[in-house]
Amino acid sequence: MRARRADRETGSRGGERLRAARLGPRDVLHVGSAGLRSRPMRVVLSALGIAIGIATMISVVGISASSQAQLLRELDRLGTNLLVASPGDSMFAGQDVELPEESVGMVGRIKGVQEVGATADLDATARRNEKIDKDDTGGITVKATTGDLLRVLRGEVRSGRWLNDATGRYPSVVLGHVSAERLGITAPGRQVWIGGRYFTVVGILAPLPLAPEIERSALVGWEGAKRLLGFEGHPTSVYERSADAAVQDVRKVMAATVDPQNPQNVKVTDPSSALQAKAATEGAFSSMLLGLVGIALLVGGVGVANTMIISVLERRYEIGLRRSLGATRGQIRIQFVTESLMLSGLGGLAGVALGAAATGVYAYSGGLPWVVPPWAVGGGFGATLVIGTIAGLYPAVRASRLSPTLALHAA
Repeated sequence: MRARRADRETGSRGGERLRAARLGPRDVLHVGSAGLRSRPMRVVLSALGIAIGIATMISVVGISASSQAQLLRELDRLGTNLLVASPGDSMFAGQDVELPEESVGMVGRIKGVQEVGATADLDATARRNEKIDKDDTGGITVKATTGDLLRVLRGEVRSGRWLNDATGRYPSVVLGHVSAERLGITAPGRQVWIGGRYFTVVGILAPLPLAPEIERSALVGWEGAKRLLGFEGHPTSVYERSADAAVQDVRKVMAATVDPQNPQNVKVTDPSSALQAKAATEGAFSSMLLGLVGIALLVGGVGVANTMIISVLERRYEIGLRRSLGATRGQIRIQFVTESLMLSGLGGLAGVALGAAATGVYAYSGGLPWVVPPWAVGGGFGATLVIGTIAGLYPAVRASRLSPTLALHAA
């Protein structure tokens, strides 16, 4: 070993003195890993604390990033160019606000608007049969709908088909996926009791993240609602899609276009804002949890420091022997700091692997994209090296200050 060799160096007064040889990187790794190889069980237990902290950090960030990526992917698919006009609050208490019958056509003529659809709440209930109490609605609303609504919402029919010009005039109904579950209907062809007569279920919708009110509705055709359910033609919600660059311009004029005489009675909302807020919340939630992860890493660092102190006490003979053979205090410090770094590094690598695996299991089970941000991996492993350095400093200094004579005598 190089530490056991001595080179001759000419002093300032012409004499000669011995100088300890420097440790190369290979020598540092060899002496640093000696303690780890001799006590494998202690290494595993000490590294476990660091591994749990890093695994928690990686999984928290990874799960949050995966959920956020899914929300952003959903936003990309659904778009952020959807606006909804609905009745606002009247200036006079107790007075109901209605949108004009011609609202759909008027919104369609706004510059930049590409597609328009509408629904209207009906004074009817949807039940499996006439024997069920009419007050037992199950939270299901009955709505009249225009034929373009599904395209505007970028929705899909899970089974069956959407209403067309023919079925929309007759007692046919399309159920949102929540209303279908509550009615116990799993496939088209069944009938439900609406407004004193049976309507045939022609389709069941897939989930609609931008229109949760549609998920809990039974939808009948616009003309069929007028002919069979006494619908007067006033829409309750007008949905429109516009070019991305025109969204803000359309929003400014939409209320005045729907009701020129009373634009204050019209409320314009952006359904995608809820998903955007949820995506932002995912990031804030993970930031809060990272504080708890920091505590776990601190506990792991204390465990590493404790292990290194015990190692110094148990290896006094080794330290004294190395000092008597020419090892300097600096080389002793490097040995134990390196050992602490390697111990923390092993825990960090295991933690990264465990955290990535936990994120993968969560993403696979939930149908989410598997996302582990590189900064989380790099930051987590870097944190273990910092913790290892700090945890190893005091034991290393303590080891370097041991007197070779006293260490060999105590051993």
